Amino acid sequence: MGQETSSLIDPDTPPDTLSERSLRAVAQFIKNGDAKKIVVMTGAGISTAAGIPDFRSPKTGLYHNLSRFKLPHPEAVFEIDFFRRNPAPFYLLAKELYPGNFSPTVSHAFIALLAKKGLLRMLFTQNIDCLERVAGVPGDKIVEAHGSFATQRCIECRTEFPDDLMRDYVKRGEAPHCVRKECDGLVKPDIVFFGEQLPENFYNNISVPATADLVLVMGTSLLVHPFAGLPRSAREHVPRVLFNLERVGDLGTRADDVVRLGDCDSGVRELADELGWRAELEALWRGIVGGKEAARQLSETAREEAVRDELEDLVGDVENKLAISAAAAEPEHPDDANTGMQKEATPPPPPPDSSTPADEADPARAHAPELVGDGVAVSPEVREGHDGREEETEKEVLNYDPLKPTKEKPVTAEGGSEKPAL
Repeated sequence: MGQETSSLIDPDTPPDTLSERSLRAVAQFIKNGDAKKIVVMTGAGISTAAGIPDFRSPKTGLYHNLSRFKLPHPEAVFEIDFFRRNPAPFYLLAKELYPGNFSPTVSHAFIALLAKKGLLRMLFTQNIDCLERVAGVPGDKIVEAHGSFATQRCIECRTEFPDDLMRDYVKRGEAPHCVRKECDGLVKPDIVFFGEQLPENFYNNISVPATADLVLVMGTSLLVHPFAGLPRSAREHVPRVLFNLERVGDLGTRADDVVRLGDCDSGVRELADELGWRAELEALWRGIVGGKEAARQLSETAREEAVRDELEDLVGDVENKLAISAAAAEPEHPDDANTGMQKEATPPPPPPDSSTPADEADPARAHAPELVGDGVAVSPEVREGHDGREEETEKEVLNYDPLKPTKEKPVTAEGGSEKPAL
């Protein structure tokens, strides 16, 4: 998800800034005092250990779970036009996601620790759960690209709505209306819905990643633009570190990119170990969430890691068995086998009647130019270049040009749709 077609860096290419492409080298870079303006970019992946589902995971993602609301499509819960007609599904969802129902993860605590040490330049987050704030990241260091539950207002006259009243309505799963009786418009948290403009604060800070001396990307699919373009705006020789279950965006294409695949919390703890901050990080986190919640998150992370390890072992076992089976099926003396095959070969089928077109006589042949690889139909022009030789096609590359601050730029999904997957 979110992968672009840029080529991965050759493993033999030496880094320009780091001593090597590893978390140990990143830690040394920080300890040497070379990273004083760290920019962090986060997505739903840093909150999964808190119990908040991400949006797209099959069977467990938020959009899948919304099926019980009988929506025309899952994304409708975040569409402003649908909200105007029927706000009930959103407020049933808000009751589950509202701040206070979940606790920060150790990844949130790590960002707060960076801020405490004076190393955090800015945090850009796609999350609406406010867990960065709960963990202690200062508000002036946070850019909530898709808004949050921190504030709310009327969608008609934009009048702010009191926090305590909002909390009561959300607990009941009900939609509040404007405090101005003459307006009586629906009230919505300041979360960016499909078709709405991003917060002005995002565009006011969009050039900040270009000033970073270290970029950390954590738990995001990098599918939603313009947020998805932020990592690319870092300067060429600035180290970029990805903590994620899979490679995304153009991470891994530069000489100083470090890609650590796996859950965010495990990756963060590994970096903290290399920095010598592990004890301080754990103490900070446990002080925020308490021992019971810390134990719950740790057990959940351990369970997920065990499942992944078991799956990897299973895949490896199957691959080994397939390789053994393939080797056993090969004849001991290939020449003898070929001779036997020639003796037992069946005679070729008679040629088709001259009155029958070749394509009708052999349907597979008629469609052969249309099938490549996994059976996806393509036109012959895609298969041949101008000189008649086959050419390899590439997926469309997502380009991002830095945008000037504006109040009129809506959030968009990959491919230019006006429906981003939050």
